[in-house]
Amino acid sequence: MCASLNRILAMVVRYLYLMRASWPRLFELAYWPTVQMILWGLINRFLAEQSAWVAQASGLLIAAVLLWDVLFRAQLGVSIVFFEEMYSRNLGNLFVSPLRPLELAWSLLAVSLLRTLIGVGVAAGLAIVLYHYSIFDMGLALLAFFANLLVMGWAIGLMIVALVMRYGLGVEGLAWAIIFAFAPLSGIYYPVAVLPDWAQSVAWFLPSSHVFEGMRAVMRDHAFPREHFHAALFLNLAYIALGLLLYRLAFHVARQRGLLLQMGE
Repeated sequence: MCASLNRILAMVVRYLYLMRASWPRLFELAYWPTVQMILWGLINRFLAEQSAWVAQASGLLIAAVLLWDVLFRAQLGVSIVFFEEMYSRNLGNLFVSPLRPLELAWSLLAVSLLRTLIGVGVAAGLAIVLYHYSIFDMGLALLAFFANLLVMGWAIGLMIVALVMRYGLGVEGLAWAIIFAFAPLSGIYYPVAVLPDWAQSVAWFLPSSHVFEGMRAVMRDHAFPREHFHAALFLNLAYIALGLLLYRLAFHVARQRGLLLQMGE
């Protein structure tokens, strides 16, 4: 059965109405990316005077924190929006309608994209004003980095949604914590080469590691590393396929056990 574009758009519009009706929701989207950008911008300014490695590429740490927030916001954009349906015990209402599980998943991904663009876009704009650094100077490479981090965030978000559908809100904390397990291995602020050998072997299985290595290559060497882009793309295809598979399996089990009507605070 094919997904209905109209039903997906209807869900997206519904989520947009919820955002528009609540200024704290909109404020929160941009608050943390902006705070992180200001903090790392100051650190970048200080280290640029102390370290030749940072000084070689203006705005290296600002770019790193903005791209990290793409991954973080993309994951939260999927999982938190789904949790809000659980908090309000609305899943039962949604699925007595013609809405299908995969259509809900596509709508969550679309809303995640919009939330990420709003949150990181505001922080990127302020980086231009405050530090005279524009991440958009990376050009098309930025689009490749953004897309790969977005898809990885979606995949992790779908896996968390699957876990919560299977085990309930007791694992809700993973939505906030699990992404930070990827941070040390992703080489956000340092090259993957500084990691121990065993950790490097693990890191190269993360799309984010290839993205941040690629970002440094673009900013320091002014060269787009195709091998890292292709590796991230290939890994992301596997990640998003696994995320969708786990989501479908968890939904099937939840429906078989009647959990959809019981989920909620």
